[in-house]
Amino acid sequence: MKVRSSVFASFILICEVVGVALFLRGFFPVPLKSSVSSKSKLSDLPAEPQTGGSPNSSRLPEPLFKRVVIMLVDALREDFVFGASGRRNMPYTRHLVERGTTHSYVAKARPPTVTMPRIKALTTGSIPGFIDVVMNLNSPALLEDNLVWQAKAAGKRMVFYGDDTWVRLFPKHFMEHDGTTSFFVSDYTEVDNNVTRHLDSTLKRDDWDILILHYLGLDHIGHISGPHSSLIQPKLLEMDDVLKKIHSALISKEAEGSLPYLLVLCGDHGMSETGSHGGSSELEVNTPLVLISPAFKRKVGMEKPGVVEQVDLTPTLALGLGLPISQNSVGRIIPGVMEDSSLRDQLRFLHLNGHQLSCLLKDSTPDYEKEAGFEQFRVAERAHGSWMKLFLEGNTSEVLTNMGKKVLKQYLEAMAAMSAALSRQLGKYDMYSMVAGMVFVFQLLLVLLLAMPEALSGEASVDLPVLSALLSLPFYLLCLLLASVHVLVCTSAESSCYFCSLSWGLVFAAVAFSSAMFCILVSMATRRLPPWPTIHGKSPSRSGGGEWSLSELDALLLAGTVGHTLSLAASSFVEEEHQTWYFLLNTLCLAIFQDVCRKYFREQRRGHGDDEEPILPSKDRRHPEAEVARSEKWLALATPPFTLVCCRLLRSLNQTGVQWAHLPDVGHWLNSSEHRTLLSLLAAFCLVLIYLLVQRRCSWVSKVALALGLLGVYSYRAAVGYVLFPWQHSGQTTSKGTVEARFVYVFILGIFFIGTKDLLRSQIVTADAKLRSRGLWEIYSGLVLLVTLLFRAHNLPVLCCCLLIQTLMAQFIWKKLHYDAAQTTIMHYWFGQAFFYFQGNSNNIATVDISVGFVGLESYVEAPAVLLTALSTYAGPLLWACHLVCFLSSQRGRSPVAVGHGCYCLALLRSVPVAVYIVLVTALRYHLFIWSVFSPKLLYESMHLLLTAGVCLFFNTMEQSHSPNPASHLVSPTPLTCL
Repeated sequence: MKVRSSVFASFILICEVVGVALFLRGFFPVPLKSSVSSKSKLSDLPAEPQTGGSPNSSRLPEPLFKRVVIMLVDALREDFVFGASGRRNMPYTRHLVERGTTHSYVAKARPPTVTMPRIKALTTGSIPGFIDVVMNLNSPALLEDNLVWQAKAAGKRMVFYGDDTWVRLFPKHFMEHDGTTSFFVSDYTEVDNNVTRHLDSTLKRDDWDILILHYLGLDHIGHISGPHSSLIQPKLLEMDDVLKKIHSALISKEAEGSLPYLLVLCGDHGMSETGSHGGSSELEVNTPLVLISPAFKRKVGMEKPGVVEQVDLTPTLALGLGLPISQNSVGRIIPGVMEDSSLRDQLRFLHLNGHQLSCLLKDSTPDYEKEAGFEQFRVAERAHGSWMKLFLEGNTSEVLTNMGKKVLKQYLEAMAAMSAALSRQLGKYDMYSMVAGMVFVFQLLLVLLLAMPEALSGEASVDLPVLSALLSLPFYLLCLLLASVHVLVCTSAESSCYFCSLSWGLVFAAVAFSSAMFCILVSMATRRLPPWPTIHGKSPSRSGGGEWSLSELDALLLAGTVGHTLSLAASSFVEEEHQTWYFLLNTLCLAIFQDVCRKYFREQRRGHGDDEEPILPSKDRRHPEAEVARSEKWLALATPPFTLVCCRLLRSLNQTGVQWAHLPDVGHWLNSSEHRTLLSLLAAFCLVLIYLLVQRRCSWVSKVALALGLLGVYSYRAAVGYVLFPWQHSGQTTSKGTVEARFVYVFILGIFFIGTKDLLRSQIVTADAKLRSRGLWEIYSGLVLLVTLLFRAHNLPVLCCCLLIQTLMAQFIWKKLHYDAAQTTIMHYWFGQAFFYFQGNSNNIATVDISVGFVGLESYVEAPAVLLTALSTYAGPLLWACHLVCFLSSQRGRSPVAVGHGCYCLALLRSVPVAVYIVLVTALRYHLFIWSVFSPKLLYESMHLLLTAGVCLFFNTMEQSHSPNPASHLVSPTPLTCL
């Protein structure tokens, strides 16, 4: 069965997306959970150990606190409180840390450092997985054993104000609540005022036991303008005043002889130097934890904060309130909280915590007895029993006290070892779904590779032996074998597998598909047995001497693509992948410059032969054709050096990666308040340049809409305070810019409508190639206008350089040097990858700018917010892929073949990295640091794969709309084509 290259590539990509989705479903670990489905109960607590006697009662020590107030400030970095600026940012809090009855710690959050996983960690004590990054957008109810459920079951009355993620996670748990939308990051004032307005009335009441406040304003400021914004200090002072108000109210309500209160100030995660979060840098994982209570000793000066895990707060609060610890908690009680309790109560607290960790270790680790922490806990438990025997006998000697301190130390060491062992495991993987997805992806990749000679031939079609594969005996034998394996795995698996939960119809379809692909693979490989196959009776890339030739550019493109793929095996290369692309892009520019010099100098000299005529035309020759040729030659010669200059400037605009992301860059310098006038001038210049570069191929209606839309973009940026109008004062109050952004959206939709209308007319009404090309370029201009609106003002030079390089390369390089579709596609791919990093992106989730998801929105709406965020993040690859569609479709005489070749090359370039990452994350799934590096990268590559599938579907539409006889459009593929 013969299919066009574009159809074949689109089908392979769609199937790969399904395979990757199945792999991701199995890869993202289910958090560690106890095998016991019910929640922890007081009646299930172990007895107090005692040697040589009947087991003591399972009593809990008396609760340490009567009331608990948790003030969680989203994105509160530890240096905001404990750093050099702490006295200026939060003076009252800093005074309590230095002179108050407090305990101060640096609480380390585990990645992913986004809000919903951090709330789960604080309430369950478990370590969430990266799948919670996706769930963060729409948090379902939390069914896992957690502190909030335990408090409600014990009759504790809870009140909550703040981030509505808590309300979604714990529905019907709070006797009173008022949630605020956490994703509308443009609002950093009302979102906190809606929390504080309840405080006066609530603090005066006595009808609550636990008060939880979650403030979002600081996080929103970080997303909008970064941690060094002038808005940060006023917000921290506001939070300091709130803490002072709560502390004063608790002091005034304190009664003589009653249990003390506990006030907790903490952050869910930190904030990177760009103002975002989600990764594993020190600034993102280090958060302050300040415990304030009259039960603690008063400080006499600033002490270096201790270091604890964020999940340690869960067992600390549970035991402090007299509640059972959540079954899945990997945290340890913070010793400082119980320092004033009796030694017996301290040992009992540690015994309960250690027993819970040992039970979780039993349920999650088959060889739990070999774990050092488990054996240490058993030793400490026996020593605790001996101590209890002496204590109950009335022994009060100093020996007993020393023995108790030794037992306490043994408990702490055992708990640290067990907690570390549990944390290393991260979760349980659905290996069956992972293997099934991996098999699908690798089968499709091999088919894609074997089809290369035909897909990149002059006919741009692939002959797939589908019918012979389906009618062969091995196909039916493989179906039976895979079905048997499926039944065997699903009936013997200890844990539930997602693939096993699918209906038999879907499973049989997957089994039949995999069997058919294997048979097709064997058939295609058999046809490729001759070392150099001849396609349609012709070897298209042999040189005259019968030897295969490879140009310098072909060798560079091939070596660069393969080298980049191999570099993905190293975590350091993944963290600093932008450096690889910058190097490859610079090398590509030099290779292109060599080709340009060869074309305009060496070949011209060869054409003169022995003549002594000068290479350059003399000044007395005034022919217009000669003048145009000479100007084109010098513009072609200037394009590669100009591209190198642009790339070097863009590298300085945004620091990215991990190692040097904290260093100052031009973007930070431009965004500072003292340089706002310069940023305004730069933004205005960039918008004018964007109009001049984009409007050339548009209709006059689209030109007007584009001009008004770009004016609206500047108005929007001025409204939100990034740039200034000449008549606007820098201190003027800013707005949300909703009206201005919607004004731009109207023109974007108008340009899309005009382009789509022209495109449909060229396909349905008349076969007009010019009309079709204009429709494509108009859609492209609408996309450029949308990206312009979403980009921050300091990133507009990135878009300008992108459009300028595209224009120069298309006009003077790709056309004049007659690069074929395969070479042009790979160059577009390289440029798209480099511009992804020029935007300031990295393989770290923290660089995703979620604030763009709310441009033009007054409230959080999930679908447009996700779409706008994705468009902004992948703007570089998307613009270069769309430009490739427009460029190849506008090339007369080779459009159908070129489109097919381009689609196939894009599919191949995107499929190989995805397959490599699937292998890497499977092999390194139990290495925490490596896993935290490769998991976000796998998500990025999966999104790129989905984007490429959409582009190839559009490619296919273009090829169908322009399908004359392929024989009339034969092109001679390069040696790279046949490789």
